[in-house]
Amino acid sequence: QVQLVESGGGLVQTGGSLTLSCAASGNIFGISVMAWHRQAPGNQRELVASVTSSGSTNYADSVKGRFTISRDNAKNTVYLQMNSLKPEDTAVYYCRTIVRGIQYWGKGTLVTVSS
Repeated sequence: QVQLVESGGGLVQTGGSLTLSCAASGNIFGISVMAWHRQAPGNQRELVASVTSSGSTNYADSVKGRFTISRDNAKNTVYLQMNSLKPEDTAVYYCRTIVRGIQYWGKGTLVTVSS
């Protein structure tokens, strides 16, 4: 079994910054891509950013230039540095990973950006 635990969410003002962390544990041999998704009330869950085990990254157009995803393979942890936050970034942020072809999700952490 694989567990993902997110942390770092909270309340921040427009223009502020937050860093999210997601630590993977359990039977994670063969862990591959790690990613962040988000879901705002009434909206579908969407991909924010992803990073492969070799470090290749991908971003949603809405966060390019503001968010940075990174991972520490030794710690099996993925980070999301979020700068210049906007009210439309308000959502529950979920961590996702794939381990030996099976997808796992964290429980999410709430990010609220006040205007």
